[in-house]
Amino acid sequence: MTDMSNIQLAGYQGASSILTAALQTLHEQLQTSGIGAPINFVADVTSHNEKATQLFASVENNQRQIAYMASSYLSARVKELSVLDIAFSVEDRKTAWSRIDGLAGEMIRQAVERQSGFKVLGFWDNGFRHISNSVRAIHHPDDCKDIVIRTLDSADYRAALNALGFNAVTTDVKDLVRVIESGEVQAQENPLTNLLNFDIWKHHPYVSLTHHYFGVLLLVCSQQWYSQLTPTQQEFLKNAAKVATDKQRQWAAEQDESAIEALVSHGVSIVELHQIDRSAMKRATQDVTQKLLKKLPPTLVSAYLPDGI
Repeated sequence: MTDMSNIQLAGYQGASSILTAALQTLHEQLQTSGIGAPINFVADVTSHNEKATQLFASVENNQRQIAYMASSYLSARVKELSVLDIAFSVEDRKTAWSRIDGLAGEMIRQAVERQSGFKVLGFWDNGFRHISNSVRAIHHPDDCKDIVIRTLDSADYRAALNALGFNAVTTDVKDLVRVIESGEVQAQENPLTNLLNFDIWKHHPYVSLTHHYFGVLLLVCSQQWYSQLTPTQQEFLKNAAKVATDKQRQWAAEQDESAIEALVSHGVSIVELHQIDRSAMKRATQDVTQKLLKKLPPTLVSAYLPDGI
């Protein structure tokens, strides 16, 4: 076995998050696998006044070894990841996963590893993303006008949201609650679980189930660290990552269902998918979509979206 110092695993969400639970599962699997090193687990680096982007840099630089990250954080550097950022392109999570677990995912994995210091250990489910706000119920692009919306650090996300009529701004997840509480933003977009994990529902009485993106998280490790592992250790890591990934996806699907019930119980007004003019929203973002398609390899687009946009 390769002699290793402590393995550092870290995330950027709190104790109630299924991402934290999945990383904890990975931690437990590695502890019992015989990976051959002590393991240090930090559930939420933001609670230690560290930004999520600092976490990602620490893994790429091998200061930490394993973390998860929303794929869109890396799409500016790895253009292939933008295939996951085409607005209103995914209708069904099972279909999306069948493609990510096949050729499309392998192409994305190879692209990430060619163009960054990360190795992809698994693809996690970050749920369909929806819009919450403090102003009004959103059914149509006209309802989005003059509302400042917070999103993650993705030029593709900002472009699509601006095309809908929002004024899209980026903040680190560490500052998400602060900018909502202060009124600096009046809206945000996230999977439903985050409306509960961050108590966003206390400030945003309107939620529209737009399904505008299907979020994919990358479970990553440092390529430098991985290359130092023996084949046996690499196999331990691969198996542990698969167990954690399978559980995470199961929990994500279950939580999407229960989150709606929880939000309704808190008095949040839910605009259902059938009440939203999704066709109008898709038309509004069509120019953004076409620009994305031009920079993507056609073989990758066909592998992930074989039925077209």
